[in-house]
Amino acid sequence: MTHNLSDLVAMTRALGEPALDYVIIGEGNTSMRIDDERFYVKASGHQMRNIGEDGFVAVRFAPMLAMLDEPPRTMTEQKAITQSAVIPPDASGGTEGGLASPSIEVSFHAMLLKDCDVKFIGHTHPTAVNQILCSEQAADFALKRRFPDEVVLCGPRSVLAPYADPGLPLAMVMRERVRAYMEEHSEAPKLILLENHGMIALGDTPSEILHITAMAVKAARIHLGALQTGSPTYLPDEEVWHLYRRPDEIFRRKLFVEDDASG
Repeated sequence: MTHNLSDLVAMTRALGEPALDYVIIGEGNTSMRIDDERFYVKASGHQMRNIGEDGFVAVRFAPMLAMLDEPPRTMTEQKAITQSAVIPPDASGGTEGGLASPSIEVSFHAMLLKDCDVKFIGHTHPTAVNQILCSEQAADFALKRRFPDEVVLCGPRSVLAPYADPGLPLAMVMRERVRAYMEEHSEAPKLILLENHGMIALGDTPSEILHITAMAVKAARIHLGALQTGSPTYLPDEEVWHLYRRPDEIFRRKLFVEDDASG
């Protein structure tokens, strides 16, 4: 399935819809793989709800990934490397690339697109999810599942990353946690939860990002409601893995990925 920048714009606007309460003002960012060498990422200072193609920049993977292996000694050096990775419009095949500054989170977008071999990323700060991630309930919410469709769309568990300074420090912490998850489960996560920060959905289509985000928010609301009535109950681990590996649920998950929900 081939995607272009307009798909990323539509997905980003959908995530930024005010009624959903996923982000406000300049919160959140998204990205899309162009090819093995380049990706689009939201530019700094743009709002997701009304973003256009000029709100994204094309960036080279290599310089961003190199910073994770050899972090710059100063913020000035880091900014210079990041800006040097931005591809001018004529080099990216049109006016999309621009010369604006990429989101401060550009390094984790580069890392996740490459390490997890996905095509789209959606990073948001839903109020319902952050109510949990800013509490002692964060680990239970990330590592346990409450109902079947949460398992089907968000995976058997989420990666939980401790708070880190947004930007390169967060990307480095996240890379460690994501690689540990992939080593244990032999596949990439669908959902990453960042303590005191927000959530990240990973997928191969805009629809998958939108579905994961919506289901994570529903799970957060259910979790919060269960806390108000007593304490949450969880699906047993064996049931979680049974649901996740059921052939009919795998088929249904593929349909959710292919459905064009971003338009």
